[in-house]
Amino acid sequence: MFSKIIRRTHMYLALFLTPWILMYALSTMAMNHREWLRKGSGEAMPQFEKEREEPYQASFAPDARPQAIGEKILQDTRLEGAFNARKDSAGVVTIVRQDPVTPRRITYSPAESKLVIEKEVFRWPAFLERMHRRRGYQHAALDDSWALSVDLVIAAMIFWVLSGLWMWWELRATWRLGALFAAGGLALFALFLFTI
Repeated sequence: MFSKIIRRTHMYLALFLTPWILMYALSTMAMNHREWLRKGSGEAMPQFEKEREEPYQASFAPDARPQAIGEKILQDTRLEGAFNARKDSAGVVTIVRQDPVTPRRITYSPAESKLVIEKEVFRWPAFLERMHRRRGYQHAALDDSWALSVDLVIAAMIFWVLSGLWMWWELRATWRLGALFAAGGLALFALFLFTI
């Protein structure tokens, strides 16, 4: 009975998590072959198109951190969520609002009191890479639900390894060939680990 539960859980978990595993497989291919894909599309860097430009009056302290400025600007423009921000020597703040489908670049120029909001042109390889690299809990409901789903995928993969070992051990006829494959996998992993 226990073995049947292990086998069914192994199978149904695999079926349920197929989209995540497929996404990680395709995104890893996109990262492994990034240069080839860029040559194929003819675009070396992400392309942005202007969404809008608007006046923006704000008073920030001269020593205000870029993160604090970015957070306020994103609140005011209703673009809250995970982001990075940097300030150049002229005081111009560039905010990259992370989003798997439509990342945005918001540029704030205090001297001109204006914001320029641009969105990245969608490209499949870039989208897959962003999905692969999304990480951590950002204290935003959707971002955190993605992080939680990744934690569940990790737990499922550990379960697949352990349940696979259990199923192999139960089938005496597969012990020798299974041991050969396990040893081969360990040897190749060790070779990469100590030589790369």
